Amino acid sequence: MITSGLILQSTLSLHRTPGSNGLREYTVTQYLIRATTTPILCTDPSGAPCIHTVSIYFLCLLLLQVTLEASLGTIGFLVNISGTDEVQVHGRGEKHLTISTSNIHVLNLILKSITYTSMMYDIDSLDIVKFTLGEQIAQIPVLIRQPPIPRLHDPGQGRKISDLVTITTKTFLRYEQLRTMLKSVRQYYPDMKVIVADDNEKPEKIDDPNVEQYIMPFAKGWFAGRNLAVSQVTTKYFLWVDDDFLFTNDTKIEKLLDVLEATDLDLVGGNVAGNHFSFKLILEEGGEDGDCLHWSAGGYHTIPGFPNCILTGGVVNFFLALTDRILGVGFDPKLSRVAHSEFFIDALGRLRIGSCNHVSIGHQKKETPKDTELMEKMKLYNRFRENTSEQQRFKLGLLYFKNRLSCFIKR
Repeated sequence: MITSGLILQSTLSLHRTPGSNGLREYTVTQYLIRATTTPILCTDPSGAPCIHTVSIYFLCLLLLQVTLEASLGTIGFLVNISGTDEVQVHGRGEKHLTISTSNIHVLNLILKSITYTSMMYDIDSLDIVKFTLGEQIAQIPVLIRQPPIPRLHDPGQGRKISDLVTITTKTFLRYEQLRTMLKSVRQYYPDMKVIVADDNEKPEKIDDPNVEQYIMPFAKGWFAGRNLAVSQVTTKYFLWVDDDFLFTNDTKIEKLLDVLEATDLDLVGGNVAGNHFSFKLILEEGGEDGDCLHWSAGGYHTIPGFPNCILTGGVVNFFLALTDRILGVGFDPKLSRVAHSEFFIDALGRLRIGSCNHVSIGHQKKETPKDTELMEKMKLYNRFRENTSEQQRFKLGLLYFKNRLSCFIKR
């Protein structure tokens, strides 16, 4: 049953001009060009030897003229065949190769040694080679790509957890809660580095040799702070926690690490104070107006080897993740106050996400401060955290324009 559905185009008027629809469609067109075009690739235009040649093997059983046509590279073959009455070859080393022969054995010998050579450089492209034999036509995909250089992280001697994981958090107007959280961290992980992104108006120094505190402009925002904190991580993994969480006996980072290192997941969440929150995101392709995103609670299926974990689309604010993979998605700094699902929407199709219920973290009790100064800070914090109708419309407008969504349905 649909519990809520939103038509997103109506949200745009608050922060865009009347020409925004045209701008949105132009932006989508440019994105599709970049995402789907297969540019010409491979060799140095100066005439230097081709960067890479690969073999494509065929087996032909018919005595007919064979043609091979490429768009982005040239077609050749490895065997030495001199021109005779038995075989005629035209276009060897060019984009269009024709082989004509009355000897099926010679034809098969050539086809077994066919090569494709890309002719201009690109990092990731696809060519379709057309193979024609009489009335028979086959299309052969040729993937041409530059393998990325690995970025390896030194696990240190003995693979200590503190050499593999950095804790990250963002704080605003809650130094008391932050210090309580850090104290709980030190009870279980005394030498693990903690990175704090801090956008308080009057920063207070955190006295801990293993804490890196980065001061931001006042009220710069939630996702901007996340970006800053994660950008300073030098370990392979980082653990995200809120500044009012509380480490307990059940906060076993090692168990989440086991999941990531034994699977191809990029991010795995736990539960917060017994709340095992996870959700699925399903993208339904739409028409000219955009796609429709469906949100529903839960997950897809259990992760093999980890019966307490499920594959899902989004988790709580307590998760362990591969640093490089998260940096590839990032946190939209336009979302400065209340945001969560928006990161996972941006990560849809880019990150593999899991959620486990056997690792948990506590949440500090919300109590009314007796101190006047702390009370004023709490009131100010609550004003910044208020999810106003204007904030909601702004976020929906982002979904409409940035993510090209026409509707968002929550079940």
